[in-house]
Amino acid sequence: MDTLTLLEHHPVILYVATVLLGLVVGSFLNVVILRLPRIMEAQWRQECTELLGTGAPNDGPPARFSLAYPPSHCPVCEHRIRPWENIPILSWLLLRGRCSACGTRIAPRYPLVEAATAFLSWVAVWHFGPSWQAAAALVLTWGLVALAVIDFDTQLLPDGITLPLLWVGLFLSLFGVFTDSSSAILGAVCGYMSLWLVFHLFRLLTGKEGMGHGDFKLLALFGAWLGWAALPQIILLSAIPGAVFGVGLILSGRQDSQTPIPFGPFLAIAGWASLIWGQGINAAYLQWSGLG
Repeated sequence: MDTLTLLEHHPVILYVATVLLGLVVGSFLNVVILRLPRIMEAQWRQECTELLGTGAPNDGPPARFSLAYPPSHCPVCEHRIRPWENIPILSWLLLRGRCSACGTRIAPRYPLVEAATAFLSWVAVWHFGPSWQAAAALVLTWGLVALAVIDFDTQLLPDGITLPLLWVGLFLSLFGVFTDSSSAILGAVCGYMSLWLVFHLFRLLTGKEGMGHGDFKLLALFGAWLGWAALPQIILLSAIPGAVFGVGLILSGRQDSQTPIPFGPFLAIAGWASLIWGQGINAAYLQWSGLG
């Protein structure tokens, strides 16, 4: 009995492995979410310094900082996180959400990201079963979790995540994993250009920028993965909740009308929902509207 057959006959093994993998990946995504924007900002400062000539080029290399270094530590007392203090969810619970050295509160978002990544990973594998589609869906799911939280925090959608995923989607279309190549290419073009046109039309009418360029690339990513036909659904599923959320914040006084609201999280949620339930959503709409 090969591995695929084993997983088909014993799905519990697959689901348990998926959840455990999702927890581990979620722990790593916490590092990406925290450090990648800081790495990007440091690179921008360095580039600006070199362009403007405001600093000597031989001042020495910048402080070593990456996704892997320095090791995870408490930002207050710099206590290095030991392996048994870094077990997803469990360590946070055992430590009662505080640093073991100084007692500084550890944000509950860390275990929430781990739990969400594990749950979404399970849903993707449960939906697609043991297949290449499931493996690809896991990669996309993990990337979207990172993009959504980073954009929520910083209003940045890093090209270092978005663009590789876009190219992966186009590559997968060569084998018809989710859609064919012509639909994927057209989807990437239409996804980018649709929001690009909205952006420039809004700026022409109001003199303001309504969204960031990262949103164009994120919608292009979904076009590459799911094809052009999925784009209207994704735009609708993201625009309506995004508008309701934004209006709610403004009416509640929690946010000024001039403060931009990140659109990336809504796009990410809508795109992931379309990946998993896109056909079901379309079928339900056609039945509800009487067109089915």
